[in-house]
Amino acid sequence: MIPDFQTIMLPLLETFADKKEYKKPALVEIISDKFQLTKDERIEMYDSGSDYIIWNRVGWSMTYLKKAGLLETPKRGSYLITKRGLEVLSTKPTVINLKFLKQFPEYLENLGKGKEGTNEKSNSVGTDNNAELNAAPEELLEYSYSKLKEELAIELIEKIKECSPNFFERLVVDLLIKMGYGGSRKEAGRVIGKSGDGGIDGIINEDKLGLDSIYIQAKKWEKTVPVGQVRDFAGSLLSKKAKKGIFISTSDYPKSAYDYVASIEHRIVLIDGKELAELMIEHGVGVSTKTNYEIKKMDTDYFEE
Repeated sequence: MIPDFQTIMLPLLETFADKKEYKKPALVEIISDKFQLTKDERIEMYDSGSDYIIWNRVGWSMTYLKKAGLLETPKRGSYLITKRGLEVLSTKPTVINLKFLKQFPEYLENLGKGKEGTNEKSNSVGTDNNAELNAAPEELLEYSYSKLKEELAIELIEKIKECSPNFFERLVVDLLIKMGYGGSRKEAGRVIGKSGDGGIDGIINEDKLGLDSIYIQAKKWEKTVPVGQVRDFAGSLLSKKAKKGIFISTSDYPKSAYDYVASIEHRIVLIDGKELAELMIEHGVGVSTKTNYEIKKMDTDYFEE
């Protein structure tokens, strides 16, 4: 599990006990090893794709330790422990967090005369299981972004289920075109909508040149899609001598369906309701942008003399 930025503070400061200078990449590696992060955790990104989680959290830990005068930057990109930092380590603290840092006047001054933008209450995010995650400022934005995206996905699927089967097929075509398949809307429209054609609802080009074709089945389902439906679709591909297919549903699939498509020669991709909604949001189908927020950071190159 990736530690939050406050949990990182103490082991991060302890890394500097040897009085050596460290750069951020080395510190990220040290902290990752310290908390025995897996390979996937080391490269895990936020939902927005803006940054690696562990890199962001180590960065915020360094920022707050520097605000409190425990770390300094003797030169660009390098960090070094201060006399105060060594004094703190000599007391063998069991934890260093935002509350601990409040004892240092410089820390409060850096935050605006003690009016802290991220205290223990405002700097924690409630998760679905009511646990609390000590979140850096950017993570609060990431959390809000994820929750809004999750709620939007639910709304999209509920709305799609209210629409007609023909509209759903057109929606699927729009989405696949936005994803780079099928060439133009006109070209894709000629082949989609062949309901009842051996379990195939349509065919779309894999690329704009039409070098290969992908067969599609797009079905609205309320309950879990029976594995038999997936088998029938695979049989339809076989009868058409086709190699690739996409089965799109507003519901989900049982494990047996995924096991089945993994065991056959044909390449069939199963897209459930959750993934369908996420793809629609990612590619701007059925959604519009309400507000844009720009997160800026200091351009250190500008200040080079």
